[in-house]
Amino acid sequence: MRKLPPLTELRAFEAAARHMSFKMAAAELYVTPTAISHQIKLFERYCGRALFRRRPRPLKLTTAGEQLFPVIRDGFETFANVLAAVRPGAMGGRLRITATNAFAARWLVPRLPNWRAAHSRLKLDILGTDAVLDLAAGEADIAIRYARRPPPGHHCIELTRDIFRVVASPRLVGNQGKLLNPTELANFPLIEIEWPSTDLDAPNWQRWQTLARRRLKRVPDLAQLQSLAFREELHAIEAAISGQGIAICSDVLVAPELASGALVQVSKLTLPGYGFYLVYRFGHPKLASISAFSTWARSTQKNICIDSG
Repeated sequence: MRKLPPLTELRAFEAAARHMSFKMAAAELYVTPTAISHQIKLFERYCGRALFRRRPRPLKLTTAGEQLFPVIRDGFETFANVLAAVRPGAMGGRLRITATNAFAARWLVPRLPNWRAAHSRLKLDILGTDAVLDLAAGEADIAIRYARRPPPGHHCIELTRDIFRVVASPRLVGNQGKLLNPTELANFPLIEIEWPSTDLDAPNWQRWQTLARRRLKRVPDLAQLQSLAFREELHAIEAAISGQGIAICSDVLVAPELASGALVQVSKLTLPGYGFYLVYRFGHPKLASISAFSTWARSTQKNICIDSG
């Protein structure tokens, strides 16, 4: 018979390793940080090895902890998915999902037929909005947040991260697939997407120009040459697809066009993007359904492959 540690100790370790915080693990499991620390010490005694480096801060996993964490995390997720599948009626009902307008339109909506084929009993309400809805107040069951770092305060899973690429329609730049230098880019209409003024590293032409000047000697003032500016990211993407100008776009949002050739990358210089985080509140009563959506979304994203150029 297999000898396994108590489930309480496994849950404490998995939560603490996922959050890299005893305090956040305690909040998720509705116990005290002292209780989490005690349970992990018992688990470490069972393993015969330390699993966390507690000093100096921040908290880190040891080599043994790094080996154990993904196995235990995936095991819990597998248990949840299987239990959700076998429980009568567990996968019925509705999930309210909020996402940015761009992500909802460009990523989520085109994949909904695949979702319905796999989970016909679980209906989705898609709330496309750039406003941040209050999950604690029940305004949505799941939020797909777009941020540099994991949003605090809720359970959070990184779905994917994007990269911003300089892209254009072949109708505008030609079908030869030639990369353009900054001086050549200045000969075409440039499309700008507005970003919040508080984001100092926004993936815009000013930021791209700054990085280009660190590598190249001759870079014109592209930020002043923009021909079109859009507040809504979707409109800028459509303008680029229709050949109205060259834009700096998220490769996650324009993946279909990059794959089909409707858009081509015209510069090797890219800008770092953001994470798409699947977020839901701790102790949500629809955890089985949320887990099913999370598993589906991540497996769907893994099937996407974009050439990094």
